[in-house]
Amino acid sequence: MALINQAGFAEIHGVSRKTVTGWKTRGWLVLEGGQVDVEASNAILVKHRPGGIQVVTQPAPGNKSGNTDGAGNKSAKVTVKEGETVKQAALRALAASTDDITIDQARLMKEKYLGLLNQLEYDRESGLVVQSAIVAREVGEEYAKVRTRLLSIPAEQAPYLHRLKTVLEVQDALQQMITDALEELTKDGGM
Repeated sequence: MALINQAGFAEIHGVSRKTVTGWKTRGWLVLEGGQVDVEASNAILVKHRPGGIQVVTQPAPGNKSGNTDGAGNKSAKVTVKEGETVKQAALRALAASTDDITIDQARLMKEKYLGLLNQLEYDRESGLVVQSAIVAREVGEEYAKVRTRLLSIPAEQAPYLHRLKTVLEVQDALQQMITDALEELTKDGGM
């Protein structure tokens, strides 16, 4: 733990003594008997000063940051829940990951958020991204049409099938009826 007076701390950071007094008033300095604890104070200043601070002390050898996204956040995927907008999902994810971040990290996070939001809106408008609930509903409607059409075949074709003599004739007739029904659905743009 390196201790230094406020004037020395101001000199290290290239600021005036008045600025250091302002930091002290805001609670950004850790004091030990009137002396400034350099490492502890620098850790607090990183979180509050725009542009961060110049490194005054060297990190311990072997200390590395974890796998982060550049804003100090662990990389994570965001899932848009049903009934939730993209903005609501992003805000939910941000609320979970903004424990102790610096001003620069917050700005970077904001820029990434805005960039991803614009990309998602572009992808949605160009048709590259669709909501899974809409796709599921459309597929369900198409399956319902196919089911309805196929179930109507026996009622429509029973008299014709009744007149056929062999199993092979019935099989061929059924095959043709199903093929015709599926082609009919395809021509309607249903599939």
